[in-house]
Amino acid sequence: MPPTTAVSASSSFTLFRVPSSSSTKLKPTTTYIQIPNRFFPKHPTFKMTTTTIRAAVSIEKETPETERPPTFLRESDDKESSSSSASSVRARFEKMIRDAQDSVCQAIEKTDGGGKFKEDVWSRPGGGGGISRVLQDGAIWEKAGVNVSVVYGVMPPEAYRAAKAAASDEKPGPIPFFAAGISSVLHPKNPFAPTLHFNYRYFETDAPKDTPGAPRQWWFGGGTDLTPAYIFEEDVKHFHSTQKSACDKFDPTFYPRFKKWCDDYFYIKHRGERRGLGGLFFDDLNDYDQEMLLSFATECANSVIPAYIPIIEKRKDTPFTDQHKAWQQLRRGRYVEFNLVYDRGTTFGLKTGGRIESILVSLPLTARWEYDHNPKEGSEEWKLLDACINPKEWI
Repeated sequence: MPPTTAVSASSSFTLFRVPSSSSTKLKPTTTYIQIPNRFFPKHPTFKMTTTTIRAAVSIEKETPETERPPTFLRESDDKESSSSSASSVRARFEKMIRDAQDSVCQAIEKTDGGGKFKEDVWSRPGGGGGISRVLQDGAIWEKAGVNVSVVYGVMPPEAYRAAKAAASDEKPGPIPFFAAGISSVLHPKNPFAPTLHFNYRYFETDAPKDTPGAPRQWWFGGGTDLTPAYIFEEDVKHFHSTQKSACDKFDPTFYPRFKKWCDDYFYIKHRGERRGLGGLFFDDLNDYDQEMLLSFATECANSVIPAYIPIIEKRKDTPFTDQHKAWQQLRRGRYVEFNLVYDRGTTFGLKTGGRIESILVSLPLTARWEYDHNPKEGSEEWKLLDACINPKEWI
């Protein structure tokens, strides 16, 4: 069995076994870890079969810390940051997500006017750590979580070699990987104020010099999306316009491409509807200049406050009825369904024993399910549901 891997609970992995009849160079009947569409693409000469074995993967348990460190980077990364562009990206991305966490939390506390974030700092034995911040039952936000993490781990390289069909008797060693990201979900109390989710991450592998057939790879991923219970078209247009402006600074094809990707990703298949009204979503992004993508991810993270806070300021005090609140709770139920059934990071974390508070911080404090609920056609509730079933072009 390959070495145990330390991973972020927000990462997406699949366990698979190589059949004993396989002709690939992967060792038959051995359980491997796959990152879909990333490190270990399917090889044409074998079929991967998913195996549910909890013991095959474990997440290193976090160690609580009393203070935030200046950096979660390993000392070797920190020293190399001035001379290595790869390490420099690591350092600058960590700084970006920690700055974004500070600025978003400050904006949330200022707007809320009463609630304060509780902070938990943790580290991992294998390197890295994170900062989890949660504001609960504030004046405006029912629950707001803003988390950052910097994680190191090890991946088996054999699938690289299988994908390349490289004929070699050399036995490569394990491949180190690095992952850093910020993830946030903000659930307001007022049903006319929308929920917001955003996540930006950077992932790379570092092949040791004595590891043949295992090239270094990297990519960026993330996005920001809006989930209201009621549609105010001016709000949705403002949100999407802000996202488009961030995209257009780098590539005019980004917004339409990532907007569609967002609509497709946040799709609740068993309901036939989207979780919300979309925004941006991208993953495995490495087909552009690395410096450009780092700047793009930074621009997107910095656009969260101007895209969202003006909407909250406008809607936070809107009068509402019990009926409005009940509809918000039903839509929150859809949020829960997507995160627990389809979100890859959540389901992986639950199956592998990750830190449960970090995994479920995205869920609302309250939600509701009614049997066979169908809003009246033409009602405001129906308009929201129709937009979730039939994604619209808002700008």
